[in-house]
Amino acid sequence: MDEKLAQLKAKLGEIQDISGAIALLSWDQTTYMPEQGAPARGRQMALLSRLSQEMQIDPEIGRLLDELEKGGDQWAADSDEAALIKVARRTYERAIRIPPEFLASFTEHTAVSYQAWAKARPENDFAAVAPYLEKTLDYSRQIADFFPGYDHIADPLIDFSDYGMKAESIRTLFAELRQELVPLVEAITEKEPADNSCLHKHYPEKKQLDFGMDLVRQYGFDMKRGRMDLTHHPFMTKFSLGDVRITTRVDEHNLADNLFSLLHECGHALYELGIDSGFERSPLNTGTSAGVHESQSRLWENIVGRSRAFWEYQYPKLQAVFPEQLGDVTLDQYYRAINKVQRSLIRTEADEVTYNLHVMIRFDLELQMLEGTLAIKDLPDAWHARYQSDLGLVAPDDSDGCLQDVHWYAGVIGGSFQGYTLGNVMGSLFYDAALNAQPSIPQDIAAGNYQPLHQWLISNIYRHGQKYTADELIERVTGGPLTIKPYINYLSQKFGDLYDLV
Repeated sequence: MDEKLAQLKAKLGEIQDISGAIALLSWDQTTYMPEQGAPARGRQMALLSRLSQEMQIDPEIGRLLDELEKGGDQWAADSDEAALIKVARRTYERAIRIPPEFLASFTEHTAVSYQAWAKARPENDFAAVAPYLEKTLDYSRQIADFFPGYDHIADPLIDFSDYGMKAESIRTLFAELRQELVPLVEAITEKEPADNSCLHKHYPEKKQLDFGMDLVRQYGFDMKRGRMDLTHHPFMTKFSLGDVRITTRVDEHNLADNLFSLLHECGHALYELGIDSGFERSPLNTGTSAGVHESQSRLWENIVGRSRAFWEYQYPKLQAVFPEQLGDVTLDQYYRAINKVQRSLIRTEADEVTYNLHVMIRFDLELQMLEGTLAIKDLPDAWHARYQSDLGLVAPDDSDGCLQDVHWYAGVIGGSFQGYTLGNVMGSLFYDAALNAQPSIPQDIAAGNYQPLHQWLISNIYRHGQKYTADELIERVTGGPLTIKPYINYLSQKFGDLYDLV
C-alpha cells in the first residue's frame, strides 16, 4: 500500500505543478502582461489546462485509488493518508466528468474574456463584453450538466468552491441573515453618518504601499515566500508553499482602498502559507473551501484590521507617515471613518454591515442567469433595479454596476459569491473560538502583537489545508455546526457602540 500511495502522490504532484504554472500565467495576465498578449495567453493556458485535465482523468489514478481504498485500513480514518485518498477520489470523480477539450476551450475563453472586461469596465462598455458573458453562461450551464441529478443548476458550481453547500441551503442562510441585517442597517443609517473625509485627502501611492506592506509583514506575511504587485481587482494566488503572492490597487484619494485590500489578501495568504509542508504537491495543499478561505481574509481585514485595538497601536504610526493629512484627526475620528456604515454601490468598498447585501444581490442574479430567467442583455437593468430596491441606490453607469466585479468575466457564472458571506459568518465563529482558547488576544492586538492569534489559526485551521471539509473543520474548531449567532453578535456590539444604538 505504501508503494501504491507513493505512485499516487507522484501523479498528483505533477498535476499540482501544472496547476502552479497555470496560476503563474494567470497572475502575469492580471499584473504585467501587455494587452495584446491575451490571445496567446489564452492558448497557453488552454493547453496546460487540457494537459492537466488529461492527467487528472488518467485511469491509472482511478486504479490506484481503488486499490488504496480496498487496502487502506492500515491508515487511521483521521490520518493524512486517508484524507489524501478521500480528497483525491473526490477530485478524480469530478475530473472524469469534464472532457479535457471542453476545459481547454473554456480556459482559453476566460483568458480572452478577462482582457475584454479589463478594457470594457473603464470605458463603461457592457455591450463590448456581453458576447463573452453569453458564452460564459453557456459554458457554466454545460459544466453543471456534467453533474446530473442536481436540485438546482447552481448546485454543482457551488459544490466546486464550497463543498457540501447547495443553492437552497445558501438561500436559507441568506434569508436568516437578511432578517437580522436589514433592521441593523436601517437603525444605523437613521443616525448621523460618520465623517470619513479624512480618508479622501491626497495620499501618495508609495507611502500607502510602504505602510500597508509593513502591516502585512507584522501580521506574518513572509516576504521570502511571497510578494506584492498591483492589479485591477486585488487577489491572492499561490504557485507553491514557497511562492504565495498578493496584489492590490491604489487610489491616491482613498486611503482605505489599498490599505484594507492588502490586509484582506494577506489573510488569504496567511492561510496558504500556514498549510503543513508535508502537503506540498498534493490536493491537500490548499484551503478547504471558498467560505473558510474568505473567513481568514475577512477576519484579518475587519475583525482585526478595523478594530479599535488594532489602531490604538498602529494609528500613531500612520499619523507619522501622513502628518499633513492625519495630524489633526483623532483616533476616535479615524476609527469611525474606517467603520462608516453607508449604503453604497461598490461591493469591495462596502462596510461590514451592508457588505452581505451586495453578495446576496449577485447570488440571486447569477441563479437567475443560470435558470434562464434573466438574459445577459437584461443584466445591467436587473442590476440597477436590485440596487434600487435593496440599497436605495442606482449606479450612474455599468462600470459601477454589473461590470464592477471580475468574477463572471474570468470564470464560471455561479458558485463564487456565496463564499464571501459564508466567510464573514465563519470568521466570527473562528475568532470566537480563538478568544475562548486565548482570552488575551485583544490585548495582544492592542500591543501590536498578532502572533498569538496567527499561531492559533495555524494550529487549528491553516495547517490542515484541505484535510477536512468546511463542516468538519467548523465542528473540530468550535464544537458545533455553522451558525450566524457570533457574527450577528459581533456586528451588533461593534456598530451598536459606534452608532449609540439602544
